[in-house]
Amino acid sequence: MKREEKLFEAIGEIGDELLLESEKQQKSRRWLWIPAAACVCLAAVGSAKLLWMPAETEANPDLPMLEISTDAATMGFEGYMAYDASELVSGNPWQETDKITMLPVYRNQVSYNEYGQQTGGDFEDMHALLLDVAGRLGLDTDTLPITDDMPDEESRAKITEKFAAVGEEVPEGYFVPTKLKACQNGIEIEVGQDLTAAISFDPAVSLPDGYNFTHYASYGEVQETADYLETTYAALIGAEKPQRNIYGGDYDINGNQFYHIEFFDGSGDKVRQIINYNFNRTAFYCDDDGKLFLARVYQPDLSEKIGDYPVITAADAKELLLEGNYITTVPYEMPGEEYLAKTELVYRTGNGEEYFMPYYRFYVEVPELEQDNGLKTFGAYYVPAVSQAYITEMPVWDGSFN
Repeated sequence: MKREEKLFEAIGEIGDELLLESEKQQKSRRWLWIPAAACVCLAAVGSAKLLWMPAETEANPDLPMLEISTDAATMGFEGYMAYDASELVSGNPWQETDKITMLPVYRNQVSYNEYGQQTGGDFEDMHALLLDVAGRLGLDTDTLPITDDMPDEESRAKITEKFAAVGEEVPEGYFVPTKLKACQNGIEIEVGQDLTAAISFDPAVSLPDGYNFTHYASYGEVQETADYLETTYAALIGAEKPQRNIYGGDYDINGNQFYHIEFFDGSGDKVRQIINYNFNRTAFYCDDDGKLFLARVYQPDLSEKIGDYPVITAADAKELLLEGNYITTVPYEMPGEEYLAKTELVYRTGNGEEYFMPYYRFYVEVPELEQDNGLKTFGAYYVPAVSQAYITEMPVWDGSFN
């Protein structure tokens, strides 16, 4: 048995932690899980390595070259089920008619270590965010008890015994805290190193009669709920010009359509709006009874700006897409221009990204996955929006899903 396997067997709960952290990163994504029978085929396809091609034009030496992250693997592929791509909605402020020629690129300060723990965060920033969010919620920040997630002495002893049982020592830094927590008046706030504040309400908050805040509320009902949340939680949203992001419109395997509610600050120029939409957000979540049980405030560390980079147009990105210069978790080759359904500009913000940089996300109909009732699957294919001259090696799809 390999050393890593021993460690995971010893702790037992590490896998659950990884899944929980993975769930937190799936903003605005619907992940379609591949049936077990298909996984065998996909595993064989996925064993191929990613090929690369060099940039064709010389970059400005004042801007560092960027490397595309392709190792942020996932258990399934990013796909959205809908009868038509027009059903897939969002509050993305970017429009293809926008004349944007430059966008910022940031270095991601946070990553995961081999044990699924977030590393690289600044605890002073985490502490400041926790107090800020608590203040927005009307909590008494002077008396608010703040703790971290370091295991207590008894838990540390048990973990140490489990490592010893497989002939290992507890890795250095394993017990170092990774989160800050606070609880007051039935509200718990937990801040991770990625500067995401998760707010849990206990008991869950019931909305007034007339509001439908369930998983399968209609688009109109979600709009009405967003009106209520925007007014009631204006301080928590904390935006100069609150802009709602109602996104979704895709279906689950049972044919139920659903939407999600977020807010971002729509003030400032278009570039600032794009940054806020992708990074600085407040999201609200309902439980199975349609009550507000969770909210998240996203405020990642963007302090290390690499620079403002020239970006290509959506039309140029489409040409690269058709040439195979994309990364994707879809296990099928881009089937052709006639299957291209929708385009948007986004930042990839997962902790597996070395850089937070813009991409064009293309929603492409996957003909192999159309169902008998006409329900289609639209897979996500990403093309770097930064000019090729500033990318060390452009991705080339080689038959594997990245």
